[in-house]
Amino acid sequence: MASASEASEAPRPSRASTAPVPPRTAPGAPAAPGATSDPIAAAPGDLGGGVEPGSGQGSPSRWPASWPDRIRALARGDLEPVPPRRAATVMLLRDSPAGPVVHLLRRRASMAFAAGAYAYPGGSVDPRDEHPHLRWAGPDADWWARRLGCGPRVAQAVVCAAVRETFEESGVLLAGPDADSVVADTTGDDWEADRAALVAHELPFAEVLARRGLVLRSDLLGAWARWITPEFEERRYDTWFFVCALPSGQRARDVSGEADRTVWLSPAEAVARYDAGEFSMLPPTVSTLRQLAGHRSARAVLDAAGGQDMAPVLATARIEADRVVLTWPGHDEFTEAVPFSGPVPGAGR
Repeated sequence: MASASEASEAPRPSRASTAPVPPRTAPGAPAAPGATSDPIAAAPGDLGGGVEPGSGQGSPSRWPASWPDRIRALARGDLEPVPPRRAATVMLLRDSPAGPVVHLLRRRASMAFAAGAYAYPGGSVDPRDEHPHLRWAGPDADWWARRLGCGPRVAQAVVCAAVRETFEESGVLLAGPDADSVVADTTGDDWEADRAALVAHELPFAEVLARRGLVLRSDLLGAWARWITPEFEERRYDTWFFVCALPSGQRARDVSGEADRTVWLSPAEAVARYDAGEFSMLPPTVSTLRQLAGHRSARAVLDAAGGQDMAPVLATARIEADRVVLTWPGHDEFTEAVPFSGPVPGAGR
């Protein structure tokens, strides 16, 4: 976990926005995951609660059980928000004849966070991602600090986490012998042993790179977005989203123990499956996919990354009469209004 001094480097969100809420579900779909005739379609179902994003309506019974009381407590000033854990996730792209496709994995139903949802490779920052001897090429930590809106130590850790998690969850490694090359093949027992050791937290990523004579290629990443889980959530993340192109010679593999399925899809098709109720996704995934859909190549996406707004997106909840409204300013499709099933916070005061 980050120290208090490190946490103070993270800026306050400059605009309100959100974090994950449960995905939309196809009408009449079964609540439990099951087999489908489509080999890459997600089983219908929600993430344990919530309302249909963009509907403006919903039933409290579909919310996570803890949300109503926590929102009430937050409205009264009785809830101390859980500090968000820093995290990084990577939209891994490769070109196809029809345009870029993105690598998505479906999180296992047993996962505590976003179970059953399609997402990108990623995870929490490890304290060892701040390793002082991390071998590095490309823009330095000071440059990344300005781009990501944090201090240099945090910036290094976030970029390192993005590269490490991509390797852990897909077998793709954004590193090479020097600043102008990338490893061409990360398959084989020796690579798998290193990947498994990283997943088990048995050694720092910096040690893997040093032993193999590699440098982290930070220039292969482009910062795309930043989303923070709402303050009333029990499990919170401050997540930076990156884009990168699949290095030549490498291939993504289904190696994540947190996923039960991986796919390559065009951003437009992935969003269409979400809109049709076939895929479960969290708002940051849906939002970034919609943004990617207008680009014709992985290179075009990377070129566009420099102009992306990195202001944090943090969802807010407000009380209106007998309902609570969840708002994602700038992301209206996710706005939700849900009636309270019990006393309204502040009623009678």
